[in-house]
Amino acid sequence: MNFMWRRELSEGLKAPIYARLDLAARAFLDVGEGKKIDFASPKGEPAILEPDSVSWRIFKNPVSLFIGGVTAVLMEFGEPRVRAGVWNHSTFRAAPVTRLKRTGLAAMVTVYGARSVAERMIAGVRRMHENVEGLTEAGAAYSANDVELLNWVQATANFGFLNAYHHYVEPLSERERARFYGEGGEAARLYGALGAPSSEREQAALFSAMTPKLEPSPIIFEFIQIMRHAPALPGPLQFAQRVFVRAAIDLVPAPIRSVLGLGSSFGLRPLEGRIVRRLGRRADCLLLPSAPPAQACVRLGLPEDYLYVGRA
Repeated sequence: MNFMWRRELSEGLKAPIYARLDLAARAFLDVGEGKKIDFASPKGEPAILEPDSVSWRIFKNPVSLFIGGVTAVLMEFGEPRVRAGVWNHSTFRAAPVTRLKRTGLAAMVTVYGARSVAERMIAGVRRMHENVEGLTEAGAAYSANDVELLNWVQATANFGFLNAYHHYVEPLSERERARFYGEGGEAARLYGALGAPSSEREQAALFSAMTPKLEPSPIIFEFIQIMRHAPALPGPLQFAQRVFVRAAIDLVPAPIRSVLGLGSSFGLRPLEGRIVRRLGRRADCLLLPSAPPAQACVRLGLPEDYLYVGRA
């Protein structure tokens, strides 16, 4: 009886938290002016990737997505042309949460959205990038649609999301990691990243070639401060946001981390890794009916818990 009472109390305490998170998921879909992206339609239309893909499994986890996204941006910002393009042509500094929401929503549409919706959105991003060009502080020309830079952005994103899930949620086999890279090929080409790595070997080669071109910058440390303090996560997870940023820094490969000046003091502290992994595993079982993964399953006639069965 005592056990049952404690279980009922625990479930009762969880309910308000789940409600707040689901409300945040609904707000996440709002793109402004009363418009929302509907991942549940058109009914039956497939996404670019299949529901049983490794990507659908990875991108459903909000904890590893946040961590992996921060890792990716840190590495991207080491490349001075990418850094200038983002910092000089976006609202990141003035409105970081809005910028993060747009970027996160684009990732969700790419993975879970109906193919027609995803292709239309990606085409819009490509058109927008046509106007993003200029010179770095050192006088180097950049263009957001430069294939070399797009390859770097795609590579860092794949690395961040994959390794955040692998290290902080659930270890992925070599075969699963290979599948993940193979799955990203079509979307990468649609974004214009025609030479993005299609395997971990190709990724390692690109990282080795790019590392000598990377540079430290005060902007990287400003970005870290923004990510520590901006209300980027739903209320129940904001208490852990600083720890998640340190977890993201820990994932940056050592040679790149050294170039960027991110010493050991920026990484996880003792016992924090255990906390991050616990939250990551719990988030992997967090079914939010309003979130893109569940809505995409409904669109395809699958149970909304398709991605969560057996993960509790």
